[in-house]
Amino acid sequence: MTPASPWRATALRWLAIAVGVAALAVVFDRLGVPTPPLFAGFAAGLAFALLARWHLDLPRPAAVLSQAVIGVTVGGYLQSSTLGEVASNGVAVVVVCVATLALSVALGLLLSKLMSVDQATSSFGMIAGGAAGVISISRELGADERLVAVLQYTRVLLIVALTPLVATVVFGLESTPHPPVGGGTGSVTGVLFVALCAGIGIPLARLVRLPAGGLLGPMLVAAAFALSGSSLTVGANEPVVLIAFALIGLEVGLRFTPASLRQAGALLPAAVAMILALLAACAALGVVLASLAGVSRLDGYLATTPGGLSAVLALSVGSRTNTTFVLSVQLIRTFVMLLAAPPLARWIARRWGREVEARSEQALRG
Repeated sequence: MTPASPWRATALRWLAIAVGVAALAVVFDRLGVPTPPLFAGFAAGLAFALLARWHLDLPRPAAVLSQAVIGVTVGGYLQSSTLGEVASNGVAVVVVCVATLALSVALGLLLSKLMSVDQATSSFGMIAGGAAGVISISRELGADERLVAVLQYTRVLLIVALTPLVATVVFGLESTPHPPVGGGTGSVTGVLFVALCAGIGIPLARLVRLPAGGLLGPMLVAAAFALSGSSLTVGANEPVVLIAFALIGLEVGLRFTPASLRQAGALLPAAVAMILALLAACAALGVVLASLAGVSRLDGYLATTPGGLSAVLALSVGSRTNTTFVLSVQLIRTFVMLLAAPPLARWIARRWGREVEARSEQALRG
């Protein structure tokens, strides 16, 4: 075996996945599945992760670039009029976001009561949003990082798997993409515009430590162009965007491996039940928000999904929805989670620490 053979083997595996994604995208398109490349990438990645003997992760540059493409695409849909509508309903939006945080923590605490898992691990595992950041915080505060990761990625997986189905069957989602504010540019110009926004937005996001910088940095740059009246926007049906949709789905699917299932063990069924309860509760909050803000129930539902930001935004721009509203509420939810995470983490750590100490003292006295 030559030294180059491992590289060839890896390349062949990626080629097989790419062919599978393309084939599934065609099938899903004919079946009318919303945003076919996104769901095809997810399905192919999940199948490979669970069935293949080899482990693959989407390379970090590909993941960042795919998020940048989604960010630039979403940024082009921003409209000042809709931002004004969101601001006029700001209290309702913030209340719904805080309620999502409270529900996720409450369900996490309930999970710790039902299963043999500490409160810190279960609470961090159920927090809705910012999976990477939550996992990092849990590590610093002594929770079981592996279980937190499994719970977080299970939540994202269920959102990616169920959101298109629920949006279509329950809320009547139409899978026909609508054009951005500027109408979209040509393929070559679109790629150059993505490169421009990513080249400016990603370094700026790192400079100011913006969470999910690969997505939000380019998105904010593209939004600035859109709000200024520029025609430099990227439509959801451009090839570079369709590839990004597939990569977003693929990244989620590849994370869910047999090893992660073994790590979770008996905890996973109860965790899935809790996550499904969270999804249902957030859907109900979305219906309430829709009635208060005067938007469709579909927009309210997509705006309040508890996480899966990249996938939800990809679904939104690939369908006939109020993308600006969905994006605005999702961003507010993300920042509520990030602002609440440090004090919440300290509270959970103190609460958990006191309970551990109390149990230890009780054991010594016994």
